[in-house]
Amino acid sequence: MAMPVSGVPTETHPRVLAGGALTRIGRAVRSNRKATIGTILLVIFILIALFPSVIAHDSPTQDAYPPRLGPSAAHLFGTNAYGQDLFAQVIWGTRNVLIIAFAVGLLTTGIAVLIGVAAAYLGGGWDGTLSVLTDVLLVIPLFPLLIIIAAYAHGEGIIVLILAITLTSWSYTARQLRVQALTLRNRDFLAAARVRGERRLYVIVMEVIPTMTSLIVASFLTNALYAVLLASSLQFIGLGDPNTVSWGTTLYWAENNAALQTGEPVWAIAPGACIALLGAAFALLNYAFDEIGNPALRPVRRSKRVRSA
Repeated sequence: MAMPVSGVPTETHPRVLAGGALTRIGRAVRSNRKATIGTILLVIFILIALFPSVIAHDSPTQDAYPPRLGPSAAHLFGTNAYGQDLFAQVIWGTRNVLIIAFAVGLLTTGIAVLIGVAAAYLGGGWDGTLSVLTDVLLVIPLFPLLIIIAAYAHGEGIIVLILAITLTSWSYTARQLRVQALTLRNRDFLAAARVRGERRLYVIVMEVIPTMTSLIVASFLTNALYAVLLASSLQFIGLGDPNTVSWGTTLYWAENNAALQTGEPVWAIAPGACIALLGAAFALLNYAFDEIGNPALRPVRRSKRVRSA
């Protein structure tokens, strides 16, 4: 804390708090075994998405092999009913899945931050209007709404899928961030910013948001996780672009060809296992940020020093 002339300690500046939050995030990830495992899994998936051709040398869409081959050294997961290499489809499909996860996570969290924090800080009519908008989206069943949107835009690429999930998924995070921002509304550093004559947008972006770093990162991870599940579900039921190489479309073609009933379980199990592992990576990372945001969840560590009797 800074010490003014009067000798009364004042609150730490939010930018300093943001730097401290990032330091705590790194410390929490290193000290929490589950968060460490989640980080390792996520890094592996990111590397696969960045360099798929290094791992899988076959084309994921070329039907150049005999159909329904079993796993072998040449085809680690075998081939599907169309003569396509399943290992290549799983590896190359990672990129589109992560693009959806990170794009939806960033866009959804960004919209939720601006609307939720703005509603809490501005108050009055702004708070009422933005809260009504948030509540309307909260009471609408999300997945049926996505089915309607995806069915209307049937056959479109992942950009339409990203926009559809983003525009329908920000409300819960906005409500959560609004509640957190309300607790900061009357803090001294915000009163000081208003006395200095700072604009409202500046106060929201530069003063309020940096104090909520850990909660915002946790919200991003949650939104990215749900983006993977929602996008894969829509693709699985045939409401995505069937020509896109993704885990969800791989499951779609596996279901269409009754892979489990015709002795081709890897066709369905491999992409499903990848969805589960990526979801586990995002979920495990949330343990670290929950500990930062809620001190009651932090594990109690025994002192290394042994007290003398």
